[in-house]
Amino acid sequence: MPRSSRRPHGFTLIELLVAIAVMALMAILSWRGLDGMSRAQTQTQTRADAVLALQAGLAQWKADLDALAEVPQTTPLDWDGRVLRITRRGSAMAGDGLRVVAWTRRPGAGSFWLRWQSPSLTVLGDWQTAWSQAERWAQNPGDEDRKREVAIVPLEDWQLFYFRADTWSNPLSSEGTAASASTSATATQAAIPQGVRAVLTLPPGLALSGAITLDWVRPTVGGGKS
Repeated sequence: MPRSSRRPHGFTLIELLVAIAVMALMAILSWRGLDGMSRAQTQTQTRADAVLALQAGLAQWKADLDALAEVPQTTPLDWDGRVLRITRRGSAMAGDGLRVVAWTRRPGAGSFWLRWQSPSLTVLGDWQTAWSQAERWAQNPGDEDRKREVAIVPLEDWQLFYFRADTWSNPLSSEGTAASASTSATATQAAIPQGVRAVLTLPPGLALSGAITLDWVRPTVGGGKS
């Protein structure tokens, strides 16, 4: 009785081409999926970093205002339309004296909200020098001035308002915006408004954009809330 013989069959050329095409399509789809996930992760991380930077800047802004120092013969707070200068207490833990800090936006391409801080000050003459240096830094900073500045976030514009007599107003239109160096405690108190409002405009096209309003209430007025 003849034995039936079976010949092994392999893949035909068409089957191989189809298999290769399917594998190529799967590879493309997988790459697109991974690329999309990578882009989403990068965007999420960029936004998270921007939010953290902004939160740190706003916390520092509040801390500077909370630490306003009312010291005879010094100006606690001054806004000239370009830079906000603050005389603040240093860190008690580090045994610091006074410090002069300044906040500004430097116009131009890629403008940022900037903060400048002086070294610890224990002598009136050093405070006067630092106070003038902060104003110069905002207008025409030198290399040494730039070493003490920190860029907080990109900033398109910012506005400042003081709360006095139950209303918000432009600090430059209010009388007695900043007390000059005086030994009068009343003059020093008058230089500090009941509240400070900063309206920050973040540029479009970034992780964070639009207007942000930050209100600070003087602790002795609002119980430390802001």
